[in-house]
Formats: sequence, C-alpha cells, structure tokens
Amino acid sequence: MRRLPPLNALRVFEASARKSSFVAASEELAVTASAVSHQIKTLEEYLGVQLFSRNKRKVELTSAGEQYLNGIKHALDEIEVATQRLTSSHETNVVQISVAPNFLTRWLMPHMSRFQELYPDIELQINASQGLIDFNRVSTDIAIYYGNGEWDDIETHFLCKVMLVPVCSPLLMSGKYPLEKPNDLRRHTLIYVSKRKWEWEDWMHQAGVGNLVPKGSLQMSSSQLATAAAQENLGVALADSTLTSREIASGRLIVPFDIQLDTHKAFYLVYRKNRPLTAGMKAFKEWMMSEMTGETDAAAS
Repeated sequence: MRRLPPLNALRVFEASARKSSFVAASEELAVTASAVSHQIKTLEEYLGVQLFSRNKRKVELTSAGEQYLNGIKHALDEIEVATQRLTSSHETNVVQISVAPNFLTRWLMPHMSRFQELYPDIELQINASQGLIDFNRVSTDIAIYYGNGEWDDIETHFLCKVMLVPVCSPLLMSGKYPLEKPNDLRRHTLIYVSKRKWEWEDWMHQAGVGNLVPKGSLQMSSSQLATAAAQENLGVALADSTLTSREIASGRLIVPFDIQLDTHKAFYLVYRKNRPLTAGMKAFKEWMMSEMTGETDAAAS
C-alpha cells in the first residue's frame, strides 16, 4: 500500500509555492484563503516538517519546502499530462484560439478560407484577446502572442517578425503636400499607438529626420485603430508590413518610404508546455506556419 499524503493538499501546496501567497493560491483554486491555510497545515502535520515561513505580506518556502516542491512539481506535471492524454480525444475537431485583434482581422480572417478548404471538418472557435492567456485556467488551446518569445511554461513557434513601415491614404499622396521624402512628414499628422510612442521616434531617427516636428499628432489605443485612421486619411501611421500587405497590394494604403523599422519583436503561435496536441491543434499549427513561411518566401523573392 502506497504511503501518499493527501493529494488535494499537494495541489494546494504547489499553487501556494508558485504564487508565494496563500491568498493568490486561493484565487487560482477558487477556494477560501483559510481553506488553503488549513490544507498546508494538514500537509505539514502529515510530513512532520514546516514547508513555509509565514509573514504578513507573503509566504516563503523553507529549505525543506523547496526540496519537497522539486519532486512534487514533476510528479503533478506527469499526472496532468497523463490525465489530458486519457480524457482529451486526439481526434477532436474543435480548436479554441485566442488572437490579438489586429492579427485576427488583418491576417487570420483573410486567410481562413484556405484553412476551411483544406480542413472542412475542423471547427475553429476564435476569441480576440490582447493579453496573455493563463492556459491552466481557460479552455483556450492555442494563442497568437506578440512579443519576444520568452514566456514561462509556454511552447512557442515563430511566425513572423514585426517590421513597421509608414502608411497613408492615396488621398494624402494626391493632396497639396505629397510625401516625397521623410522630411515632408512635418506637414502632416502622425498617428501614434498610445503605449508605443517611441516607434515613430525610432523610425524618424533611422530615416535621418530625428528632429522633425509634425504638423500634428493623433493617438490611438491599438495598431488596428492607427492603421484604420491612416486609411481614412487622418494622417500617417506606422503599420506592420505583413499585416497590412493586402491593403498595400490593393492600393488602399500607400507606403511612401521604403524604410522599415525592426521592432525586434514577432508574432508567435503558442500553447501550454507539454500539452499533447489534438488532431485539430496540429492541423492548425502546421497550416499557420506553412502559410507564414510561404508569404515570407514570396516577399523575399
């Protein structure tokens, strides 16, 4: 007969250690903080050692607690993976996806008909989301992240670099002050993404007009809105060359200067580390990476 501690207490112990807080662990596990404290006390009494040192603001693992956590975390990971493999059908044809709004409307939706033609039996359930996903608490299978590719407990697959180019409406180019050289931006309104104002500053330095003062400025809360504002002839915006490729190709947006700003960030397809992929997840992942590789190769040729 195995001599095992209460398994629920182990789950509470791992969450408390990861969060360094009984309160944060209680919120994650949807129980009261006193219930968490009780489970930890039960486990400590069972083991005969103190696992946490407690103070008012947070709890910290003792040396015995750290040693115990190393073994327990691996065991819980194995149990979780084994359970997922058993309870989730690898033949499921439903994939829940979370995507940044700009990527969703400007790249994924225009390409989805190709996926549907290849995989008519796979249902995509798509949610627009700008934040990071806690895969342990939601049913999302796959997400598209924007960033540097460094996230904890996440499997990442590179999709494309984010390179910014100035874009404007064709009406602006045919107006009184067309853009012929970067310095001409002084006669126009620059459209900024409010949380990333440095992007225009970096681009202007790269273009050799670092001291330029524009006619005016307009701030938008997202890249999607900034690009839409440029298309409506409200000014000049910086836009991702990949996500706006359709508008540029059709002439709805003009790139007046072929000067690209490397943001040193990219879009990534992500899912929880060690997650067994269902048939639907695998098909979507391979299709997206193939589509992106094809577009990158076409742009380079």
